[in-house]
Amino acid sequence: MKKELLITFSAFFFMSFTAFTGVYAGESIEKTVTISEDKVDITGDGKKDLIYVKGVPYEEGAQFLKKIFLKIKASNGEIYKIDLEGGYDPTTNYKDLNHDSVKDIFISVPTGGSGGLSNFYLYSLKNFKVANLSVPEPLSVSSQFQDGYKASINIEETGQSYSFDLSDRKEEYDRLGLYQDGKLNEPTELMVLPFGRLKPMKVKNDLYGLKGSQRINGAYNADGIANIESTWLYENGKWQLQNAKVKSLNSQ
Repeated sequence: MKKELLITFSAFFFMSFTAFTGVYAGESIEKTVTISEDKVDITGDGKKDLIYVKGVPYEEGAQFLKKIFLKIKASNGEIYKIDLEGGYDPTTNYKDLNHDSVKDIFISVPTGGSGGLSNFYLYSLKNFKVANLSVPEPLSVSSQFQDGYKASINIEETGQSYSFDLSDRKEEYDRLGLYQDGKLNEPTELMVLPFGRLKPMKVKNDLYGLKGSQRINGAYNADGIANIESTWLYENGKWQLQNAKVKSLNSQ
């Protein structure tokens, strides 16, 4: 009986050890790379903190990072970690965007693809407390193709309206079946993308805010029509739209 128990226990121990070492080996396979390393006072104590942007490549030699995170060695000896979404080539910018006299961490992470989109993040570590300040939401835009190879958009936040003459694309739109003899075959909206670009800049009275750009495409991603540019300022705990304008790609 004792011999049987010993054999059972030994088998259980071996299987447990194998499972444990398998998990450990699986975790150790993920190679973490350092994308950037900066020394900036982001806590407000007058001492520089060490900020790393790190990532885990999708596979050996791949540019796409399936995991991205901030690792911050603060001047108080504490280490902070902030997880981000995966993407390509993350970049950081340090500006006081919420106007509390301490620099914040602004991160942009391109996601790849023909849309040219990125994820954007904004964090504060003032007084050694991590706060997600978030970034502005993209503008809400209603859009519509119209008869005669035309299109219109309306920016809901401001009420601004713009019209576009797309007659130079007549042949392509006819080929795609979007129009027939200048008549729209069915109601069709334009493609209004989220922010493709968002960057810190001085907006008002030497205060830093954000300037964003959203692409307006027609029938497909490569069918660019215009960019919506907007500027934002962080006031009273939230982002306030300062102005918005549309620039046709034909005029740029």
